[in-house]
Amino acid sequence: MSVHVSVRDYLYEEPGPKTRRAIRVGTAISVLALVALLALIVRSFAVAGQLDPKYWSFFLSLATWRFLGMGLVGTIEVALTAGILALVLGFILMLMRMSSYAVLRGIARVITEFFRGVPSLLLIYFFFLVIPQYGFKMNTFWMITTPVALAASAVLAEVFRAGMNAVPVGQTEAALSLGMRPFMVKMKIVFPQAVRIVIPSLISQLVVVVKDTTVAYVVSFPDMLQNARVLIANYDALVSTYLVIAVVYILINYGVNQLAIYVSKRSGGTIVTQTNIDPV
Repeated sequence: MSVHVSVRDYLYEEPGPKTRRAIRVGTAISVLALVALLALIVRSFAVAGQLDPKYWSFFLSLATWRFLGMGLVGTIEVALTAGILALVLGFILMLMRMSSYAVLRGIARVITEFFRGVPSLLLIYFFFLVIPQYGFKMNTFWMITTPVALAASAVLAEVFRAGMNAVPVGQTEAALSLGMRPFMVKMKIVFPQAVRIVIPSLISQLVVVVKDTTVAYVVSFPDMLQNARVLIANYDALVSTYLVIAVVYILINYGVNQLAIYVSKRSGGTIVTQTNIDPV
């Protein structure tokens, strides 16, 4: 009989009575502190005049939400396109990193470490300012999508590799003993199981991709944040607009996180840690 053990089970023991009481007291204190902090923030806004109806009334207009909705569509398009590209590139980098050829492993390692270490914003500036100087023209959509995808692909390559290494090696040895080629073993035996293991991590990485799209203003791509800047310029409502946009982003990322939790429970995902990753 198999028993599903979650990440929480690995990290935490079941708290005793004293610990549970301490947790309840700590939670109550934290809630009170949070309420006090929110009250202080609201009072500060009121003193500064930021609660004046003129800074909030335009959110009652359908046109405002339609305009923000258009930006949200742009954000989703960039995030989905970058996510798909990152999955493909990450898969290719993973295959190179696990290749039997040292040259391919070395190239993949350099590429992975480079894109993991370089900030996405710097990559965006590179595609926006440097590449056009060499006569290569890109529209704003690809100026934001390509660097975000490259940055995410390096992370996903390591996620895929961790999943591959998490599959019991005995299955590979059994398939090889039956005469299967190493590459076919990886594709037909190991990779399908690895994907099942890392699906929650892959979904969680979408949160990072969505966050990275918020710098689309650098290339003036009409995403949700860029449209919010237009509203700020038109209504002189910086605080209220950014608060509303922040809530929207929080809800989006919360939904993605909940999807990752749901998929993890449905798939019975296991833990993938740095110890699962071959350092070579």
